[in-house]
Amino acid sequence: MSVVTELIRTEADGTISFGNYELAAKTKKENFEFEGDLYKVKTFSDLTRLEKNELFVYESEPGTAVAGLKETADGMEFRVEGTGDSQITVECEPETAYDIYLDGELRDTQKSNLGGKISFSAELMTDRALSVRIVRHV
Repeated sequence: MSVVTELIRTEADGTISFGNYELAAKTKKENFEFEGDLYKVKTFSDLTRLEKNELFVYESEPGTAVAGLKETADGMEFRVEGTGDSQITVECEPETAYDIYLDGELRDTQKSNLGGKISFSAELMTDRALSVRIVRHV
């Protein structure tokens, strides 16, 4: 996996990829249509942020590259790479418990806040994508 030079793209498997942590200056792409929704991405070395229909979906500090983002009824999954420790925040259902799996290993169970956000830290590398799966806790 590597950075998304076009900032956001559709993949053959029906997912989206976005983000370029190699950019020195904030760059954005708006009105990217995917499955009837409009996406907006802002990305550079310090931050990557994704919105869908003007609503928050994903943010990382510092910036990251995300591949294969798939939202499901019970959560989301994606692969992410970057440089060092990253703080990742995603939008889920408000006040709901979620299990966070990193490379298939359960790392945490968190209850989302009133706005539906959960945050976690991940040690990222530029040469290896970390698999992330966030699923409603049962």
